[in-house]
Amino acid sequence: MAKVNEETQSITKIDSNGYLPLKEFDFNTVVSEEMDGLNTVFERIKMPSGGTTLFQLPEDDTDEPSFVKEFSAVILYHHPIRAYFKTKFTGATNPPDCGSLDAVKGHGEPGGDCRNCIYNDFNTGENGAKACKERQRLYLLREGEIFPMLLSLPTGSLKDFNRYLMRLLTKGIKSSEVVTKFSLMTATNKGGIVYAKAKFRMERRLTEDELPLVKNIAEEIRKVSGKVGLEMANNGLENMQTIDSESITA
Repeated sequence: MAKVNEETQSITKIDSNGYLPLKEFDFNTVVSEEMDGLNTVFERIKMPSGGTTLFQLPEDDTDEPSFVKEFSAVILYHHPIRAYFKTKFTGATNPPDCGSLDAVKGHGEPGGDCRNCIYNDFNTGENGAKACKERQRLYLLREGEIFPMLLSLPTGSLKDFNRYLMRLLTKGIKSSEVVTKFSLMTATNKGGIVYAKAKFRMERRLTEDELPLVKNIAEEIRKVSGKVGLEMANNGLENMQTIDSESITA
């Protein structure tokens, strides 16, 4: 199977009929046959910088992304990630000095136990924040598409995401069993900086026919998620800083 990392790829689209067209889609077969010798990649839905409340969505024409106030998708899988940069972001694409794909064990300098790391304390970064950035990586599948995309939620959106998941769990529902509506609102941190944070609400539950189809692709995404390079935002700016999985899994 081709190595999985984050770059830009055209979206494979299908006639929208809920998620039932997934019945004709075999993730492993498509990846192994179509991407043989190439990098299998996940396109990214980007959060805005500053107080802008528009998501940036990739389109077939990579030079012309679209900007939307909201969109809907199933959360196939999600997991925490962390990254620490010794120096302030300057626009370069250098990898983090220390990173983690599970937010438990860091690889690099200083590395080790993320929970007890000095850079996991507040006031070690700018404006009283933690020097080690926390994010949540979401693998999303929109209706009308058969290949997932990535959304990396910044720290400021994690509380609302956690609250949304708990609301679903109180009803006995998993996030992979519903279509979620994503939107944005402005907020201000303690340092007076305005930023955009994501909001979530359940749009609908998957049908009995859709559930097993979505479950199958969600299981495949879970398997390959550990091979996807570490993408993080430094100082609140979305960028292409990555770490290949081989360099952080020693």
